[in-house]
Amino acid sequence: MITPWIITVFTVLLVYYLDRWENKHVKSLFDWVPAILLAYLIPALISYFFSVDYSQATIHSFSKDYFIPLAILSVMASLSLGQLKAVGYKPILVFLAGSVFIALFPVVFILAFSESDLVVSALSEKEFWKGIPPIVGSWIGGSTSQLVLKELVNCPEAIFLSILVMDNILVNVWTILMFQGIKKSNKLNKWFKITDKELPEEIRSESQKTLPVWLTIVVLLVLVLITNYLVVGFVWKVVSLSIVGLLLGNFIPRWNFKFSLKAGAVLIICVMAVLGLKLQFETLGFDLYFFGFLLVWLVGHFVFMVLTAKALNVNMAWVPIASMANVGGIATAPAVTAAYQKKWMPHAIVLAILSMATGTFWGMLTIYLLESFFVL
Repeated sequence: MITPWIITVFTVLLVYYLDRWENKHVKSLFDWVPAILLAYLIPALISYFFSVDYSQATIHSFSKDYFIPLAILSVMASLSLGQLKAVGYKPILVFLAGSVFIALFPVVFILAFSESDLVVSALSEKEFWKGIPPIVGSWIGGSTSQLVLKELVNCPEAIFLSILVMDNILVNVWTILMFQGIKKSNKLNKWFKITDKELPEEIRSESQKTLPVWLTIVVLLVLVLITNYLVVGFVWKVVSLSIVGLLLGNFIPRWNFKFSLKAGAVLIICVMAVLGLKLQFETLGFDLYFFGFLLVWLVGHFVFMVLTAKALNVNMAWVPIASMANVGGIATAPAVTAAYQKKWMPHAIVLAILSMATGTFWGMLTIYLLESFFVL
């Protein structure tokens, strides 16, 4: 029997190198099937074809104790507050407005339509409400937050796969819409009578030598080991490592931001590969009501940011940039930004990193509100 560790290592190496293969057919595959989804499906397919149940393997507890904490710490340590200041407070407020809407809309919707078929059947009886926090994490924080929130809310694997598929469809279509929408920003500025001409400060890359990779790895490992020893409870580990990560990135001289971000990306693939070992395809479900709910949720997020941008009198180009920093992430946000102003691409990256750093906390707020006000 193939061990779960071999499957995990095989999956991580395969996905990692496929994602970097400069082949047009492979690139087109990853345009529609992101690395995180592929890393989730490969172990599931292997366990399915070999008829082996890995759901109780010890690798799952190891992942929760080490892979996920390391991913959290790495991502949080990649955020530079100095670079964030250069973006400007107005674009950040537009971005935060999008985050607030994503985190709070499900709670408001369930409160307003508590007797609807969607809430009663899909969200409550089929337990699709447990997919809401991972969606919040995905749309604000990306894969790391999505995985953490899945664990916090105990989202079933079948629902989680459904969420990944629906999320992937929406994000791909949304990216195309944002590519086209940002090109219309000047027309929207005239229509909304936006007079903002302020340009963000230039973001300069770190010129000084950074910590060597080996030392960065040692620091990350030691801090996770200390946290596992001192802190009890998964939630408190998440909070503690998030704070420690921010301190690392902003108070340790010559911190290696670039490697920290790359390490987080690889660790996310590791976590997804481990989670894929739990997936049982026969339990997979797809709910059209829930998909429609996600669509309304995403469009509302955009409309709310437009209204915020109008109130702040800020360039409408920041709306699709902020939306992609939230929903798209560190790869698509600068790409969409380049369609309007290439000089703003570093600012989009910083906003995307801010999204990665805050998504887990927004999702925790969503979980708290859902569990406090509703019995689902």
